[in-house]
Amino acid sequence: MCCDAARIEFVDVSPPQRNWKGIAISLLVIVVVCSLITMSVVVLTPVEVPGSSKSRLTVTDLYKPEFSVHDPEATWISDSEVVYRNRDGHVIKFNFALNETEVILSNSTFVAFKVAKYSLSADLKYALFAYDVKQMYRYSYTASYIVYNIYTREVWELNPPEVQNAVLQHAAWGRQGQQLIYIFENNIYYQSDVRSISLRITSSGMEGVIFNGLADWLYEEEILRSHLAHWWSPDGERLAFLTIDDTLVPNMALAQFTGSTYPRGLQYPYPMAGQTNPAVKLSVVNLFGATHTQELQPPDQFRHRDFYVTMVKWISNTHLAVRWLNRPQNTSLLTVCDATIGVCLQVVLCFSLQRQEPFFSKDRSRFFLTLPVKQGGQGDFHHITMFTKKDEVRHLTSGDWEVTKIAAYDEKNQIIYFLSTEDSAQQRHLYSVSTVGLFPRRCLTCGLKEECTFFDADVSPDAQQAILHCKGQRESRSMKFINLSCLNKHVASDFMKINTWHSLKNPEDNLKTSNVSLCSLTELPLKLIYPPDFSESYLYGLLLIVGSSLGDQMVTEEFRLDWDSVLVETGQVIVARLDGRGSGFRGQRVLQQVHLRLGTVDAEDQIRLVGTNDVSLISIHLQRQSFERVFSALKLDLSPSCGINPADTYLHVLFFSTANVHFQHSAELIKHLIKIGANYTMQIYPDEGHFLSKRSRIQLTHSLLGYFRGCLLDASSLLDQQRDEE
Repeated sequence: MCCDAARIEFVDVSPPQRNWKGIAISLLVIVVVCSLITMSVVVLTPVEVPGSSKSRLTVTDLYKPEFSVHDPEATWISDSEVVYRNRDGHVIKFNFALNETEVILSNSTFVAFKVAKYSLSADLKYALFAYDVKQMYRYSYTASYIVYNIYTREVWELNPPEVQNAVLQHAAWGRQGQQLIYIFENNIYYQSDVRSISLRITSSGMEGVIFNGLADWLYEEEILRSHLAHWWSPDGERLAFLTIDDTLVPNMALAQFTGSTYPRGLQYPYPMAGQTNPAVKLSVVNLFGATHTQELQPPDQFRHRDFYVTMVKWISNTHLAVRWLNRPQNTSLLTVCDATIGVCLQVVLCFSLQRQEPFFSKDRSRFFLTLPVKQGGQGDFHHITMFTKKDEVRHLTSGDWEVTKIAAYDEKNQIIYFLSTEDSAQQRHLYSVSTVGLFPRRCLTCGLKEECTFFDADVSPDAQQAILHCKGQRESRSMKFINLSCLNKHVASDFMKINTWHSLKNPEDNLKTSNVSLCSLTELPLKLIYPPDFSESYLYGLLLIVGSSLGDQMVTEEFRLDWDSVLVETGQVIVARLDGRGSGFRGQRVLQQVHLRLGTVDAEDQIRLVGTNDVSLISIHLQRQSFERVFSALKLDLSPSCGINPADTYLHVLFFSTANVHFQHSAELIKHLIKIGANYTMQIYPDEGHFLSKRSRIQLTHSLLGYFRGCLLDASSLLDQQRDEE
């Protein structure tokens, strides 16, 4: 028993024999599975066109904040100070002379009050915040407003007398202290400061019929290109405003299709060709002391005829420059009007559509304007012309290029600053010229910033400093400060050797872009956007985009990022932009060649470029840019198999929004397409206006890309297949 109890059991603990055969089979299975996964990845991964980027631009990228260009909304508040909003959303006051910054409003304030738009009082003590903004037409909107005390953080609603929770058509500060005006139900209201009682300046306003200080649809869209039709005098004592009367203008019916059982109708004045235009008058109201309104009388030539008021600009505290245009738009008069007595005296008679504002000396003895000037056999080009009271007329610039904007007049130093196309029709540079011949014309921004070739400029009130907006640098857009008087003392090659400008905090917004090359012909400027490198083994589809309005310019070096950039990223599509006859900034001859021939000669230019399936024209452009590859063998699918312009009987796509764009012209086009047997598709955005909602824009972008990818790439694949079979 003891022996049984003490018995120890021995267990065999030696390692078992390994199943080498099973291990080998398992490893083989793993290798096979990994190989299959790798092969699947290789097979399913799209073939990259040689030279194309691995990180492609997508539709999602277009709508990301980091891919949008930040607008600082910089505004001069004195000769040396500017207010702007930085990328973080803070409102900053920057002193150029002292190189000092101060935060006026933090972004947290904007978030707390859900602010969509803002403005600051002239004394920088109050802010005006707009919220619940609803877009009307292209520029107009309605909103609710609050006044915010920057120092005490006190807030209150801005409302007309005896009205609560008012939705206003506009609200803004005046030129002095805390002056306020706002527009409610098409009438103008004025407050001398934030605590004073509102004074109603006009009482004739009628919704959709009579507009005071605001533009109706016609003036907003086609004439002023702004919804504002009022202008402060420099000292803030007077306000000029238009009264636009649409009583006799025929109405256009627009249906609102969604949100109710039956469609709702909306009527708004819309003058068709030959129909009654709105009646307009220009008045000036004296805001200091007893209010008094003085109507300004139009020139005798226009007094009993249809006319437009296309420009109003105060040139002193009591005088305005006003441009009047006849209805055929072939004669315009520039007048100087005395606001105290309402008399307007003609100073210039023009025979061209002129939008440029004049610049006057303080004593009004001379002024400067851009006018078409004949340049030998090259035709007429817009150049700076000086007029004096002694009937002297002198052209300060000349050449087969255009002055696109007079930026400032430095009366103390007798210098005009302007933007022009002198270096290239596709570029914009800032130039200076002496009005008394002290120095020749100078380019102030040529070579100033590497690779930047498209500038805009906001000049300080004393014309000594400027904010330069670089809009044409491939990798970024930026805003810089620069001293104009210092630049005028140096030649262009010395600009980078002197420290004359100071960067704002975070001035540059780097953006991802597709590769861009700019090319031009003598007669037909062309801009090509294409993959980084061409391969002769691929057939490329070509999408041609042309301007839609008279005087447009599609071919510029201004930075842009849109759906066609995503299309280029597919690797087998080239996007071209063309400026044919009727386009702007290449002289009056090119612009006016479509007169009485719109839709014919401009279409001929498009057909000339691609209608013959001849690639030599585009090859010339590419060779002129000194590329190493010989592009004469470049393969392009130039067959007009798709497009959004009905120049042939192939596929067309139409996009239409219904909220404030009438359907009649689209209906006529569709009827014509059916008549000629064209194959078309149509896409409608119900109750959307000029500006589609974000969701609709994304959907539209996908639709455009899908349409052209299917059209161009499928055609390219088919032709590739045919070529292989041959």
